[in-house]
Amino acid sequence: MNMERVSAPQGVILLVDDDSCLRQALRVNLSLLGFTIVEATRGEEALSLIRLSRFDAVVLDADIPGICGLEACRSIRRANPQLAILFMTASDVENSKVLALDAGADDCISKPFQVRELTERLRSAVRRGKAKSESRNATIRHGQFELDQAKHRVLKRGIPLHLTRREFKLLRQLMLSVGKSVSHTQLSNAVWGPDCGKRIESLRMIVSQLREKIEDDPLNQRYLGTVHHVGYRFNYRKPAI
Repeated sequence: MNMERVSAPQGVILLVDDDSCLRQALRVNLSLLGFTIVEATRGEEALSLIRLSRFDAVVLDADIPGICGLEACRSIRRANPQLAILFMTASDVENSKVLALDAGADDCISKPFQVRELTERLRSAVRRGKAKSESRNATIRHGQFELDQAKHRVLKRGIPLHLTRREFKLLRQLMLSVGKSVSHTQLSNAVWGPDCGKRIESLRMIVSQLREKIEDDPLNQRYLGTVHHVGYRFNYRKPAI
């Protein structure tokens, strides 16, 4: 297939596959399209590279030596929740795609595939990943509160609030869903990670500490409300005149 070279950089891609012929073909074609390609043949190698370098997306084969593709996908997703993962599988069975998505893949493509199809899916995955990253670094403002995600800083009426790392994560998750109930499970995942399970008592402790810092009167909760048997809600309301 003849490909025209694209001058604008498209992103840095980690290609994980033990098939040297496929890697070479993808490296040549994707490089011509403006992607920078880094290669790995094993899941363990891919994880080491992800910890050391920044990538815009991972193209991950299901059948690789060492830890399997699905387990590698889970580990990559835990290590980098924002990284785009495109999973390649030789099986066209729907269940295999479901397993890949459940493991944290953003998209799944069946072998054999056309390079053009892979390229379009990869571009979409990179765009989504960059959008997620930008959203994650954006400053969230609600009324007199300002939460700077990039600097891990919270201001109330322009005055810095000294929050712990877990208090910051909890408040960020609530402010991202202002006015809506956020479940105990969602908050636990945001604070401790996706494999932590539901930690209701620990959440109560952090919420209590957070209320002491953000509420004008911790006993009269204006901002951080409890949704009984569900979770919590950040609900900014303008003070009555």
